Amino acid sequence: MTTGAPTPTAHRRSRPRSLLPLAIAAWLVLEIWLLMIVGRAAGGLTVLLLLVGGAVLGAAVMKRAGRRAFTALTEALQSHSPSQAPAAAPQAGGSPGNGFLMLAGLLLMLPGLISDAAGLLLLIPPLRKGLSRRVRRAAVPGAFGDAYQQARIHRPDGKVVPGEVIRDTPPPDGGEDTPRPPLTQ
Repeated sequence: MTTGAPTPTAHRRSRPRSLLPLAIAAWLVLEIWLLMIVGRAAGGLTVLLLLVGGAVLGAAVMKRAGRRAFTALTEALQSHSPSQAPAAAPQAGGSPGNGFLMLAGLLLMLPGLISDAAGLLLLIPPLRKGLSRRVRRAAVPGAFGDAYQQARIHRPDGKVVPGEVIRDTPPPDGGEDTPRPPLTQ
């Protein structure tokens, strides 16, 4: 037993992150309770029809939002020449609130009446646009792009140096070291 060795410190979870499993469990219990209440009042067939109808409507909404996002991405890629930098291209899913449309479809597809109500609220265009504006104002510019670049490169400065590997020794399999064409951009 060594007394001088430092003990690893445990990372503390943030408060919202530690309460997330409890919130999800409470939401699931509330959804089940509400389905039971509606089932007693209107019957099991009504509950089944509500759940199937929500899933079908959610799938249709997600299909429409996916088509809009794909169309916007295709138009953005076709309108820019290959010589332009990718950072100058507009964001995919060009129409405002398209992400919220997909979220609405997902909420409608989830079984439950509360998630269906939230999904139906997100289908209202003024509410969707207002949420989209609020999220854009709250977002830090470039946060996702910068995080992606840092994770991809694993360098704090983010620099990429194009180069070529030159081996002084033959490969370990004993085969000839055939030259490869240089990488092009």
